[in-house]
Amino acid sequence: MIADETGFLKKGTRSAGVQRQYSGTAGRTENCQVGVFLAYASVQGHALIDRELYLPQSWTGDRDRCRGAGIPDDVEFAPKAQLAQVMLQRVIDAGVPFAWFTADEVYGQAKYLRRWLEERDVAYVMAIRCSDTFPSGGAEQRADALTAALPARSWQRLSAGAGAHGPREYHWARIAIEAGAKTGRGRWLLARRSLRDPAEIAYYACYGPRRSRLRNASSRPRTRPGSTTTRSAARRARHAHITLSMLALAWLAASRARAAKGDLAPAPRA
Repeated sequence: MIADETGFLKKGTRSAGVQRQYSGTAGRTENCQVGVFLAYASVQGHALIDRELYLPQSWTGDRDRCRGAGIPDDVEFAPKAQLAQVMLQRVIDAGVPFAWFTADEVYGQAKYLRRWLEERDVAYVMAIRCSDTFPSGGAEQRADALTAALPARSWQRLSAGAGAHGPREYHWARIAIEAGAKTGRGRWLLARRSLRDPAEIAYYACYGPRRSRLRNASSRPRTRPGSTTTRSAARRARHAHITLSMLALAWLAASRARAAKGDLAPAPRA
């Protein structure tokens, strides 16, 4: 299960949630809406299975503006990590089977989300900042300081999957974080170091079965929600448009998986 957001570029100011904000789609700050999505990925393929519209505080603090875009009065500001948590709760309630949850730094730096996942025994690998802290030696220590103290033998060269120019290989290392771990479960700080530039290190917070191997964590699935164009201003119409687009993607993913197995019959109706 993967959480990520994408931007929907806009020209006006009336579309629900629109303002000048960072858009991963454009790679810069633009006038746009931002949607948070939950993707389901496996060796068979991937599809988007849930969505929430991110509403900045400039919107939730202006109820007249919200009403004009069809946003109910009881909808309050929620950070992107909280929107991901809402969707994950729906997934858990629906009994969707999944082994791991992963997300980038926007979600990984939210410690309340990590605690929430551990309370529900959901294994995760989430990107964090180098300044994020972990309990070690009776004190809170930064991720980059803990990693800098590792001996050279702690690093392993592993592939994070195939890329456009071959395997995406890095040096990986992990540090066990024992404080508060449940029986049979473990917490780790995971570090990924560039082969070409050892100073380029990415950090991840991890939780899962205690016997998880480093290779499991390094094989993070890579999928991002695709951008979908919509001119709808109203929140309800936007949700309907996005939901139908997600349904089409899911149908295509299921059809492709069936074809790969040699089953050329069309996928069953939703």
